[in-house]
Parts: sequence; structure tokens; C-alpha cells
Amino acid sequence: MSEPAPVPEAGSLTPSPRNRRILGATLRWTAALLVFATVGAGTAYGIAGMQRTDVPGLETASDGRWVYPTLAKPPLPSGSSGPLAAENKAGTHYADLRDLVLPAPKGATADAALRGTDGWLPTKDLLAEYGEKTDREELAQKFTDHGLRHIAARGWTTPDGTHTRVYLLQFDTAAVVDELTGQIAPYGGPGYQLRGAVDSVSDDGFPAKARIEDVTQVVYTESKPYGTEQTRHAYLAVGDVFALVVQSRKGAANPVPFQQTVTLQSQLLG
Repeated sequence: MSEPAPVPEAGSLTPSPRNRRILGATLRWTAALLVFATVGAGTAYGIAGMQRTDVPGLETASDGRWVYPTLAKPPLPSGSSGPLAAENKAGTHYADLRDLVLPAPKGATADAALRGTDGWLPTKDLLAEYGEKTDREELAQKFTDHGLRHIAARGWTTPDGTHTRVYLLQFDTAAVVDELTGQIAPYGGPGYQLRGAVDSVSDDGFPAKARIEDVTQVVYTESKPYGTEQTRHAYLAVGDVFALVVQSRKGAANPVPFQQTVTLQSQLLG
């Protein structure tokens, strides 16, 4: 297991067609680090036969990169296809959603509150991320009206104090998710502000090469002055799954592990 390499230079969002399927080739460090191997019907990511200094950008980890375990997509049921396959018109994730949540990195402390029951999180626990009571009520109604099936989540805190929360919400079709994305995650700024991050705006510094083909990523950051803690968050839309990734930290939230976390979660869903 090796550490991921640095995230490339910043850039702008470039939309991409849904009928193409490319995993991870858009990241400079992903291209250098991730070796793709078929395992059953899944895909594994890892490093094979390399020393740390053999890989460009791995001489130092001072930029705050985290060490994640080797990631593997769970196998699909026989006869089913991935959410971005042309024949999968509804964009259905046939794999168990709980197996698609990004695992915690090395050295992190798990957030027991996000484990839920049998891996499924109550909707109210997700809604607690939002600061305004009216927003929570409105979102709860939206999720009900759009047929939210279930939520899988995971959270952790790393030794530097960064608190990460990942939520995967599954609906019936990709069309439903596309509609919700436009309402909840407009590109100019979030439709609903997170608790303690009322001044979140579009993150123009999120690197274009950290974006994953065919995955909608809408990224926000809390602008200065943000008080004692800064929050970064992103919404991801992949097929029938709408995801929220949140990172907060006292002082300032390092953009590198946030970009890394968003990218890896995008790859698992794509």
C-alpha cells in the first residue's frame, strides 16, 4: 500500500457525456499510481512492485495526502452492468451501496454515529448536516417526493483534526438524481447551506484534473472569514446515486485530502 500522489493544478469544470466510461485517467497522480486489475466483476486499484521514490510526486507527503487502503469495487450480480454502461438506462447501481462507500484512511478514527443500523443511516442523521430548520424540512420532503430508497454513510477523523463525512443516497433512476442535483447543488453556490458553513461558495480552485469522467461533481468551499473552522463539501451525481462529501477542520481545511477523497469516492461510484 502506498500513498496517493499530489493532486494536479487547479482548473474549471468540464462537463462530460454520460455514455463514456473512463476510470481515474483524469488525475495525474491516479495515472501514476492506480493499476487497474479485474477481480471477479469488480475493479481493484493499487500499486504493484513500486518503491515510494519510483513514483513521481511521492518523495514527500507534506502536502497532506492520506493513505487509503487498496480500493476494490464490489462484484456485480451476474448479468448486470455498471451505472454508466450504455445499456443501463436507469443508471442503476446493482452493487450493494454499503460496499461503495469510501473506507477511512490509515490512522483515522471512525465516526460511530454514521454507522447506522445494518449500515443504513436514518435520513434525519444526514439532514443534521444542514443548519436551517426550514432547509431540513424542505430537503426531507424532497427526498420523500423523489423516492429516496436508503442512505449509506461513513465518517472519520484524522490525526490532524479533519472530520470527514460521506453520504450515499440511492434513488430509483438517474433522471431523479439529475433533477435533485439541479435543485440542491447549483454551480453558483449550494441550494442549502451546511451547518456552520453559511458562506459556502463554488470552489473555483478545485482542479479540473481531479474531476472524473461521467461523474457530476459540484464542489463548494467556505469563504473567508469562516471563524474557527472551515468546511469544504461536494455533491456527486452518478447514475441513481446522489452523494455528499463533507470535510471540516479547525483553522483551515486542507484542500488536498478533500480533492483526494472526492476523487476516490467518484471512482468507486462510476
